Amino acid sequence: MSSSQPARSARGAPDADAGHGSPTRRNPWWIPPFLGRVPDVEQRHVSLLGFVALALLFENYDFSLLTSALPFIAHSLDIPERALGDFTGLIRLGALPAFLLIPFADRLGRRRVFLAAVAVLSIGTFLTGLSQTPAQFVALQIATRTAMSTAATIAFVIVAEEFPAAHRGWGIGMLGALSVFGHGLGALLFAAINVLPFGWRALYAVGVVPLLLLPRFRIGVTETERFRRQELAPTSALSAWLGPIRDLARRYPWRATGIAAVGFSAAAGQASVYQFTAQYLLAHRGWQPGQYSTLVIVAGVTGVFGNIAAGRLGDGIGRRAVGFLFMGVFPAVAYAFFHTEDRVIPIVWSALVFLLTASTVISRAFATELFPTSYRGTATGWLLANETLGAATGLALVSAGMRWGLALVTVVSLVSATSAIAAFLVLAFPETRQRELEAISERGSSAHAR
Repeated sequence: MSSSQPARSARGAPDADAGHGSPTRRNPWWIPPFLGRVPDVEQRHVSLLGFVALALLFENYDFSLLTSALPFIAHSLDIPERALGDFTGLIRLGALPAFLLIPFADRLGRRRVFLAAVAVLSIGTFLTGLSQTPAQFVALQIATRTAMSTAATIAFVIVAEEFPAAHRGWGIGMLGALSVFGHGLGALLFAAINVLPFGWRALYAVGVVPLLLLPRFRIGVTETERFRRQELAPTSALSAWLGPIRDLARRYPWRATGIAAVGFSAAAGQASVYQFTAQYLLAHRGWQPGQYSTLVIVAGVTGVFGNIAAGRLGDGIGRRAVGFLFMGVFPAVAYAFFHTEDRVIPIVWSALVFLLTASTVISRAFATELFPTSYRGTATGWLLANETLGAATGLALVSAGMRWGLALVTVVSLVSATSAIAAFLVLAFPETRQRELEAISERGSSAHAR
């Protein structure tokens, strides 16, 4: 059996006073009523969800800063606009090393690797604010993105493994919805960027908070039951690292290829759009930081509903149909965002964020559901690696298009079309809604990994 630490009581969790074995129906204080009622799941699952969502909130906070504060960072570090695609694309590549770290979660345990990643992402975010050159900024953000991506990937695996099949989509969707509040926190603080001491650097200093909360995370994040139950033969460190990667490619080549293609094509289009929203509105449309922050907080709250809608609809009508719809219409909405009047932008932005978050829930659900416990983390990391490559490719195409003389809005609208490719690819996956994880992976193995 795995030697991972036994599950401990979620003492200190928001709802630790409730029974661990009984279903919960009343929302804890940290799940707003407008997100809907908590389904009949055990209280320990809800408590665990709260802790991993809190960690991901700060992951999203760091992620949001590179978008909202990009014009200020570029001015401070003397980076021309035509180079911003390459600059941000290089930072996005920081998620690639995570693929080499995540397999350890399939051998050492979800909890250990998750907590280590949370500590590193907190330190990296804080140190980013001390950058004096573009090279320093990129180096620190690459290290931070590696930790961020590792933590985010394992968080989705934890929720997928712990929640019952009937409500697994809700759990994954709610995790994404709660973490989206990190973007809201980033936008709220960004509104004061012109009065904060040290400007954009002060925003990154907030990243130290997860490190201060690490003792609480150690109590609240427990090892998953599925990982504790599996039999793991003693292996060398090299086998523990390469084994899950090798087995994934050998046993599930078609599913692994499909996940890679979906992740790459969706991210190429979506990242190119999202990364340049603040640059476009502040530098090209003359918006002020306060206006942009209001847009993100008020209109961007629909991103929360995108997670919930994708999770519930995925549980109800199926992951494939929902993924096809949300990924397929993304390019049209992206085009509208860059070619509409100021007064309509909040409406289009709301739809854009809704589609972005909903699409992410579907891709994460497939990556965690299509593969067995022994390399579920590796499979989700494989999705992440290809999303990273796709995002970096999309951003590089934006910079290349601008060097060729195309306007920012034109080239971003063109690159966004790759999301439609992902929409058709998800139709090739087997449907996973309301099926036990073991049944899904066993069928895939017996059917020659299709």
